Formats: sequence, structure tokens, C-alpha cells
Amino acid sequence: MQHHGGDLDRAQALYGRADWIDLSTGINRAPYPLPEIAQEVWACLPMAKDIATLERVAARAYGAPCALALSGAQAAVQLIPRLDVPGRAAVLSPSYNEYAAALAGQGWQVTHVRDLDAMAGADLAIVVNPNNPDGRVFATTALKDLAQDVGRLVIDESFVDAVPALSLAPELAGLGERVVILRSFGKFYGLAGLRLGFVLAGPETLARLRLLAGPWAVSGPAVAIGSVALADTAWREATIQRLTTEATRLDAFTAHAGWALVGGCALFRTFATPDAAQSQHQLACHGIWSRRFSYDAHWLRLGLPGTEAEWARLKKALID
Repeated sequence: MQHHGGDLDRAQALYGRADWIDLSTGINRAPYPLPEIAQEVWACLPMAKDIATLERVAARAYGAPCALALSGAQAAVQLIPRLDVPGRAAVLSPSYNEYAAALAGQGWQVTHVRDLDAMAGADLAIVVNPNNPDGRVFATTALKDLAQDVGRLVIDESFVDAVPALSLAPELAGLGERVVILRSFGKFYGLAGLRLGFVLAGPETLARLRLLAGPWAVSGPAVAIGSVALADTAWREATIQRLTTEATRLDAFTAHAGWALVGGCALFRTFATPDAAQSQHQLACHGIWSRRFSYDAHWLRLGLPGTEAEWARLKKALID
């Protein structure tokens, strides 16, 4: 079983209480305001024309030639290993741990590497940009060069919405079928429970993934809400500005507690603490859940609070 943030059932089992502030994920806690949804959206299967509209809106929002809608970026993680005959896969690490599990489950030989150069020659290379949890970022030029040295390059851009200049999506048309980009809707828009994500790639790759995903790969409510939210450029720009400012605010809060920034993006920050287990316990006693990592006894990841009341609780928890 893989470990992730968002495991509030574990927090509740250990500490009780119901009023948790879940900062263990990189999900925006000031979510997109839900539009009204017609009753038939809940009662009927999603129509092909509406899914096609959502995919056009998504492609436009991400600057890509075309898109495939799925039930979250995780759905794409499960499908990617089935695109090619299993061979050697290189995963830039440490990173999202579901990639290695999904690849191994389909017979791939998985190698964990620390830098892009070590991926050369792999049949499949997985890069998360910005990377989770250390926040490393990779220039589009470096990724385009890497694409020439591997069989297929998968770039997980689940956290790129707040730094759109990092996205390789606008250059996909010139990269052929060997580059695949994953985008998460739920993180930036704060609607993770909707389960919506996208794959951006060449038309042949998307056609194969569409067959693997099967019919109705996204729900009617996800289609309706995603179509509205992704077209709302004003909300997107305001949210980028807010998250960027508040990431700096979180760094200042934690610096006063003696934590050092390891890295992150505008949706999460990872800190080196004197003792991550003790720091997590301290926050949990105030009803704030955080993310620890089995491979480092000092690292602790926090998302950003969504309201001033949440910021006040975090400040109190850090100084008590």
C-alpha cells in the first residue's frame, strides 16, 4: 500500500476530533466556486459532445493541441504503463510513489534516478514538474532534450498551474507522439473530490489512451464544472497571484519556528524540521494534518491554509 497525503482517517484514528485542517496535500483550500448543475447532469450519462467541449476548453486553457479527460491524473498514472511493451522505466525520485507501483505492476523494470541525465536510454521516463515533494523544477529546453534520449517521456504537471511558464504543453505540437503530459484539475481548482484530470499528447497517443480508459471516463458533474472553471481566466489569474503571495507567507511562518525550506511550489512547501514526527504531532494536537516521508526523518510537507481562520490556527500551532 502506498502512502499519500489526505489520509485524514489516520489522523482521526490517532488524534480524534472532527475539525481538521488538512494541509497534508497540495490541494488549494480556497476552491473554485461551484456553478449550479442541472438535475439531468446527475441523472444521465455524460454526452459525447459535452465531453468533447470540456476537452477543447482544457486544451485551450493549457495551451495544448488536444486533451483527453480522465477521472483524475491518477487514472492516467494507471494507464501510462499499458501504452508500450514493458522495458526499462526511469522515475525521477523522490517523487509521487504511485508511478513506480503502477509500472512494476505492468512488468516494467523500474529505476529511481536523481537527475535528468541518468534517464538517457530509458524506454520510459517519468518526470514530475514541479516535483513533489522537493519542488525541483526543470526547464522546457532540458525536457525537450531528454525527450530525444528516451523512448517516451511522461511529464506530470499536476502542480504547474500556478507557474504556467514551466509547462511544456504549448510546445507539444512539435514533439510528436513521444511526449505525454498529465494535468490535474482538482489540485489547483481545489476540487479534488470531483476526480478530473487530463492527458495532453499527440492524437495517436490520446486515441490509444481513450480506448484503454473506456466509455464515460469522467462523470457528468465533472464535465459540467470543469468546462466552466477552465474557461474562467480571471479566477485563474487571481488564484495564481494569491497562491504565490501566500506561499511566501507560509515560508515566513515556518522560519519563525526554526524550519528550513527544502523546496515546493505555490500549492505546497516542504520543510526540513528538527524532527518531522514531533512536528507533525505538534500540529496534529491543534487539528492540523501534515505529510511526513518515510525516507527522510526531517521532511514535512504543508499545503497552504485557505482562510484567515486557518492561518491563525497554523500560527498558534507553530508557536505553542
